[in-house]
Amino acid sequence: GWLEAVTQQMGYHPQYLDSFLKTQHYLMHMDGPLPFDCRHYIAIMAAARHQCRYLVNLHVLQFLRAGGDPQWLRGLEFIPPKLRNLNEINKILAHRPWLITKEHIEKLLKISEWSWSLAELVHAVVLLAHCHALASFVFGCGCEQDEGLGGRGSLKPLSLGNQCFCEATAGNSYSQELLRINRKRSLDSCMELDSLRERMQQIHVETEGRDEMRLLQQDREEGEGQGAGYGGPTEHYCDPSAGLSPLADTDGVVTGATNLACYMQDPDFGYQDFARRDEDQTQVFRVQDYSWEDHGFSLVNRLYSDIGHLLDEKFRMVDGLQSSAMAKRQGCEPSVFKRGIWNYIHCMFGIRYDDYDYAEVNQLLERMLKVYIKTVTCYPEKTNSEMFDRFWKQFKHSEKVHVNLLILEARMQAELLYALQAITQYMI
Repeated sequence: GWLEAVTQQMGYHPQYLDSFLKTQHYLMHMDGPLPFDCRHYIAIMAAARHQCRYLVNLHVLQFLRAGGDPQWLRGLEFIPPKLRNLNEINKILAHRPWLITKEHIEKLLKISEWSWSLAELVHAVVLLAHCHALASFVFGCGCEQDEGLGGRGSLKPLSLGNQCFCEATAGNSYSQELLRINRKRSLDSCMELDSLRERMQQIHVETEGRDEMRLLQQDREEGEGQGAGYGGPTEHYCDPSAGLSPLADTDGVVTGATNLACYMQDPDFGYQDFARRDEDQTQVFRVQDYSWEDHGFSLVNRLYSDIGHLLDEKFRMVDGLQSSAMAKRQGCEPSVFKRGIWNYIHCMFGIRYDDYDYAEVNQLLERMLKVYIKTVTCYPEKTNSEMFDRFWKQFKHSEKVHVNLLILEARMQAELLYALQAITQYMI
């Protein structure tokens, strides 16, 4: 239930939800190259790039439950260099994935004692792309409306009469099994999580009551005494320029952050329109040369066992979702309409299909829909509930969620294509 707001929205499409839950569970909780606490910290780094407080708070809780060092939650200055070195590829993948090169890969794989293995890096790349894309879905469907712990969607809830959410997924074998497991886990851990939440809220209240000038003075003295601040005494740490304090306990150990900037470097780095040139097409990523089906799938599955099958199932599942009502309103076949949205998203990241007539995009997608898709895809933190309500007012909530699922998967595949191509070039 820790992704309740997300699963509630995805619940409009139970078959897709089943596939998503399998992938999410495998990435975060099953055997893999990366330690469990590192997985959640990488997720925090990824979500912070889009200022997605909902996902950051959830993964902070999961990070602590996995035995993560609370000191790491003070920011990137307090994590191992190996993890911190992931910051550059996180930044580029989140905003301009076409800038990823084999040199970025080589740098991570060849840094003496802080080097990554290929398997670890592939796991990390999939996690980054997964969380960047999930942040788009979170903002696109309104799950980021409440800044409290865990977040809470303020848009329309799942409407299924008197059915509870568990009953709504009846006949969905994996979801049912996961729900059974989660019920058992919740009996064992709900008190632990409730206690942790209460403690974090208490810490927040205590922190708010402190004298601001004293904290600022303390931060100045700490900065002068430590330089970069890595590995120093466990004093209260915050960024004075941000005007926000982390949640610190009485011993000064940070257990959660209200200031997401501590998980980022170069916060001004963001999306820029991909340069289109009529004469020089060297920057364009041609799917005919490197595709998920022919190249990416086999590489990722070889280096991180079975994840390729789960990702491929998810891509196919979103492609197979019924959208006849959406397509009918646009006067076209469902497959044509969905392909228009998918290719438009990939086009914004410089990915082109030689067999597609891009004039169809302007014919199929009205202006407000294109604005919405571009915002949710490229800078989701700028999305608000008004935008969600304004595009396609005549469409059902479930149809709007469907569009957000297409955005999630198209964006994730775009990031993976660039990253896996760079890894392939490095290997060659």
